[in-house]
Amino acid sequence: MSDFHQNGLVTVLHRLGASNLEQLEKELERHAATNPIALVLPSLYSELENPALKHIVQVLKDIRYVNEIVISLDRASALEFRLAKQFFSVLPQRVRIVWNDGTGIQDILKLLAHAEIDTGLQGKGRGCWMAFGYVLARGQSNVIALHDCDILSYNREYLARLCYPIVNTNLGYEFCKGYYSRVTNRLHGRVTRLYLTPLIRSLQQVAGSHPLLTFLDSFRYPLAGEFAMVRDLAWINRVPGDWGLEVGVLSEIYRNCALRRICQADIADAYEHKHQGLSADNAEQGLQKMCVDITKSLFRNLASEGVVLSEAVLKTLRATYLQTAQEAITRYQNDAAINSLQFDRHEERMAVEVFLKGMKIATEAFLDDPLGVPMISNWSRVTGAIPDIFERLIGAVERDHEWDPVGDRV
Repeated sequence: MSDFHQNGLVTVLHRLGASNLEQLEKELERHAATNPIALVLPSLYSELENPALKHIVQVLKDIRYVNEIVISLDRASALEFRLAKQFFSVLPQRVRIVWNDGTGIQDILKLLAHAEIDTGLQGKGRGCWMAFGYVLARGQSNVIALHDCDILSYNREYLARLCYPIVNTNLGYEFCKGYYSRVTNRLHGRVTRLYLTPLIRSLQQVAGSHPLLTFLDSFRYPLAGEFAMVRDLAWINRVPGDWGLEVGVLSEIYRNCALRRICQADIADAYEHKHQGLSADNAEQGLQKMCVDITKSLFRNLASEGVVLSEAVLKTLRATYLQTAQEAITRYQNDAAINSLQFDRHEERMAVEVFLKGMKIATEAFLDDPLGVPMISNWSRVTGAIPDIFERLIGAVERDHEWDPVGDRV
């Protein structure tokens, strides 16, 4: 059973008592009749071969309140796209795959580049943005939910609890962020536990209190990949194109949504997905890459809010972060002890050292170029620049849906 403590600025919707999944799903079916839901699944083709996504598909087969499912597929050849269509064809909902490597989507990206519209680099951010655009283009869903495709512990309650606060308009929320416990026989979630939260609190000490920092610190799991929102937010929010996605999305929500319309929901007793390696010697992979992207996103969003992050401030920040992270390690070690969990203090300290290295790389990049790579433009701007972009996007997705690569070779 969860606690019922309300912390920070953002409303917390807890899991209290026994599961009420059956009741939630009945209400979701009723509300979804007038407030239909689109589920966006960003996926690499390689994830189709993993047990997590196979299990997710089996669970989704029994969910009746979802209006449409949009898979944003990356790193897929023509044959792999065809296999992906077969893989997802078992789902009873309306399913479309946005094939980001296909000619249709690539032509749209070239058109956007020609119009000087920022679309970022290939990756989860751009994939999500393209899927949001397709949902907006169709205009058949009022709510957009998103979650990752590597959740090993996935069950029906994840999606129900994520969607319910938005679909039930009586609650009045426009954005819901999922959170959960990252615990097995040990504590997980190192980037949140040992990096982002200590970094935010260190920034509050060094740079001073700021509403954006207070807002971010109000989320129990700010790096969770699960959220649901009303379609209007997908229309006006910009999207980061790297591993700064979660911080960037929350920063956009902070700017574009009233606080009383934002909540976070406890969606699972436990959450298990694939774990990234530290990549201590490679700043372009693993958790170090994640750390670099998150830091640059956070610094640039703070700078856009008028927070001055000088070289002197950022040097002091690294020292403050190290002390804050070391204190966090002690707290988590004690938390593990009282729950008889495994805890390796040396590994935790090694992670902090890698994160500190990533912070230094991100700091240098930020000081060299405070603006950095622009976030992907929102769909409001895109449709203003290219009025028929939605027709082009629907056409590209539908042509891919009807296309049979094998038939073309006969």
